[in-house]
Amino acid sequence: MTTATTKRKKAAPKTFQDAFNILKTNAETLQSQDEPDIDNLMSTVEESIAAYRICEARLDAIEQALNSAFAMDDKVNEEE
Repeated sequence: MTTATTKRKKAAPKTFQDAFNILKTNAETLQSQDEPDIDNLMSTVEESIAAYRICEARLDAIEQALNSAFAMDDKVNEEE
């Protein structure tokens, strides 16, 4: 049974921006509550964890790409 306060499970975000917006919205919602919405807390936490993992994966990929690019640049400079 679904109540008016129960959040509907959303599809996992596909992009960094979508995931970041979920994290931002959930953080703002939690910070603005005078009393915690315990009925929806677990779904908010699960949604936030999924969004965090998307952001983390994108940032890790960027870091690896930059490290690879700098390593190749350093190798070219050493050969010159």
